[in-house]
Amino acid sequence: MTTRFFSLSALISLSLLTVLPALAQQGAIAPESKVRSDPNDAQALARSQSSTALADAMLMLDYQVVPVVGNKSIDLIGFQLLNKFNDWLYLGIGGHAPLFKGEYGGFMVFNATAHVQRKLFGDLFADAGLSLGGGGGGKSVQQSRIISGTGGFIKAYAGLGYDFKDFSVGANLSRIKFTDSAIDHSQLSLYVQAPFSYAIGSYASSGSRALLPDLSAAPGEGSENMLTLGLDNLDQIDPQGSNKRTINMVDMQFSHFMTKNSYWFFNAAAGYRGRPLYNQAFGGLGYRYKVSPQVNLYSQLAVGSGGYAPEVIDTGPGLLIYPKVSAEYLFTKNLGLSLSAGYMFAPRATSKNYTFGAALNYHINSADAGSGTSEAGLYSGYRFNLFQQTNFNVRFRNEDQPNLRMLSIQMDKVLSEHVYLPLQVSGAYSAYLGFPGYGELAGGLGLQSRFEKNDRFQFFGQLMIGANPNGPILKAGIGLNFTMSDRLAIYATAGQTLARLGDVKEKFRSDHVGLGVTYRFSVPGR
Repeated sequence: MTTRFFSLSALISLSLLTVLPALAQQGAIAPESKVRSDPNDAQALARSQSSTALADAMLMLDYQVVPVVGNKSIDLIGFQLLNKFNDWLYLGIGGHAPLFKGEYGGFMVFNATAHVQRKLFGDLFADAGLSLGGGGGGKSVQQSRIISGTGGFIKAYAGLGYDFKDFSVGANLSRIKFTDSAIDHSQLSLYVQAPFSYAIGSYASSGSRALLPDLSAAPGEGSENMLTLGLDNLDQIDPQGSNKRTINMVDMQFSHFMTKNSYWFFNAAAGYRGRPLYNQAFGGLGYRYKVSPQVNLYSQLAVGSGGYAPEVIDTGPGLLIYPKVSAEYLFTKNLGLSLSAGYMFAPRATSKNYTFGAALNYHINSADAGSGTSEAGLYSGYRFNLFQQTNFNVRFRNEDQPNLRMLSIQMDKVLSEHVYLPLQVSGAYSAYLGFPGYGELAGGLGLQSRFEKNDRFQFFGQLMIGANPNGPILKAGIGLNFTMSDRLAIYATAGQTLARLGDVKEKFRSDHVGLGVTYRFSVPGR
């Protein structure tokens, strides 16, 4: 059953590789352009300006209660960040986590989603979707096998919604299944959608100077986004679970500013020491207070889910509340260093924690694009790579292990023609050491060949550090993007992952290959 299921998943992925080039020709995709010229050349600036458009996206949250054979029901909140490709198709990534029912704290799913939506009449619309991914969890490590099987996850849904312009609500009939597990059921889910837009340019324009276009009248424009990569420490207060240690985590956050200083955000984190494989995911609201041109203060309140098996870290059903404050110093207009402190607790369990950490913030100042000025700015390049990754020659403590199959998402921030910053998250849909829930979180530095409009190949090599269930890892890889259009490419990679800790010379080792698709673009800003 598992082999047939994931053969179907691979078929769907390969089908997308053939469908996406056609989607690139739809009106939602801005025209191709490549301008690398003297910023004083007014004609070149005007040509570059013409490649800017608005891209549409939405955050989708859904909630459902899923019966579990032989166990208490699990409730799951789903969170999906979806990019709109044409009038009816959205593609994106997200996950699922529990909140209120049972003792499933730390249960987490990472997935890719294809979502379709069409208006019926008035503000009523129909929707349907398919999510594929991996993850798992349970009250104990042993119970996770029953609840999550081998970790493979599939969700299919269809239903109706109503558009209130600034947001939409609706209901779906959804079916959720984990391979070889007690979870396989259809139920009603309720959802809310929050649309937003962002200024976007041709990928070929990355690094080019351009007149900042006047998009101030366009819906959703006049805001900025912020990407955050941090190291956090979870200092447990009187822990009741078997794990008493401070947990060191890597976390990533995406923030979208609704106004000049208020924002909503999504945050995900994973432990690399103290309790590797500890995980959490949050959404919430925040506010920025500008002290000076270089100094910002932030306060935010998050609600989410996380933990490990509750007998190890007692977050009960998973619900977490997390207020946090931070102070940021900007080295440049776009790059800042922040220090943070917070208090995170599980209101339906005993877990209480102080948090403190440091992070790098990268501001995507597309808000400046709405200024209406003729000041020259820069297009910053981004790539989102979604791919299926297979780890083979897997060894743990010098013993051979079965292959690992994972769904991976990697975001690349292009710094220059030849340098980029990669951030990667992976979740396995096959078991590791007999249990579900293997995952990786990593970031680092990459080198690439120069992108040429008439050359279909762009090569890269990258080195990342991060964490997996065994602790800190070093992950190296090489690969290429094969151009299908300015915005879309086939992604292929190969490399090796290593973990060496303490008296174990080689605690974990694997080789890996990956194949998928790349969505790439540039963002205008000053």
